[in-house]
Amino acid sequence: MTKSIIYFILLIVFTLSSCKQMAQNNTKYNKLNADERNVIINKGTEAPFKNEYFNFKGKGTYLCKQCYTPLFLSDNKFDSGCGWPSFDEEIPHSLIKTTDADGLRTEITCKKCGAHIGHVFLGEEFTAKNTRHCANSISLLFMKEKSDSVHDTAIFASGCFWGTEYYFQKLEGVISTQVGYTGGHTTNPTYKEVCSGTTGHLEAVKVVFDSSKIDYEKVCKYFFETHDFTQTNGQGPDIGEQYLSAIFYTSMEQKKIAEKIINILIEKNYKVATMLIPAKPFWPAEEYHQDYYINKGSTPYCHIYTKIF
Repeated sequence: MTKSIIYFILLIVFTLSSCKQMAQNNTKYNKLNADERNVIINKGTEAPFKNEYFNFKGKGTYLCKQCYTPLFLSDNKFDSGCGWPSFDEEIPHSLIKTTDADGLRTEITCKKCGAHIGHVFLGEEFTAKNTRHCANSISLLFMKEKSDSVHDTAIFASGCFWGTEYYFQKLEGVISTQVGYTGGHTTNPTYKEVCSGTTGHLEAVKVVFDSSKIDYEKVCKYFFETHDFTQTNGQGPDIGEQYLSAIFYTSMEQKKIAEKIINILIEKNYKVATMLIPAKPFWPAEEYHQDYYINKGSTPYCHIYTKIF
């Protein structure tokens, strides 16, 4: 084999490797604050007994804070007395285990994004599985199980929340709506702060509906029919991060339904820009934003209903 051929093969390998690395670097993950970066990126450790989930007993799924990959089920959580959340089993194929440089402990990281989760210990006999995944709460995001109540909640962002709310108030089966801010990293934001583009929050609407009259799939389809979900920089003339299209799912079932609908739209040759994000704290907007078009007696300027399904 000549040198020129060898160099050509090496060039191809290098190019493919570089492209793969660029793709990984361009993957969109959740924006982290300084404390989250210290643990998730820099492999720090949060304080024991003072973190969010060490004594939390909710039923549901724990996701990776950075990429939202499901990592643990609440059924596998137990109290080890260590001050951090402990699980005796992970969701299959969700974690990578790597021995620390000192050889004393085994680190666990998210298989998808590489986020530092904590460490895993064997042979402590806390449970029959004889395994303890010791996780940092700050590396996790909890997703509760679907409620059996006939009242269900959906959270949508589709541009200016005045227009989003206007259409959901017309949908049969909807009990109530509330406009607000969610998805960002600041607490109790104001409209001015959200418009500055520094909070990470989107304008959104919390929709409470009667699931005995209308199911989440129909509500979700209606969401897509009332805005341009292909626009990547806002909605209509409203440009900016706070106007992006997003579904904030409150359960894994809602996520699966949203993914199903998005796949249907893709099959219809739509380029879907809508983001799927686990529900985060929802901060109600100022009172003058609530029921805006009802109070004004007018109609939206950047939302229109288009039958798709």
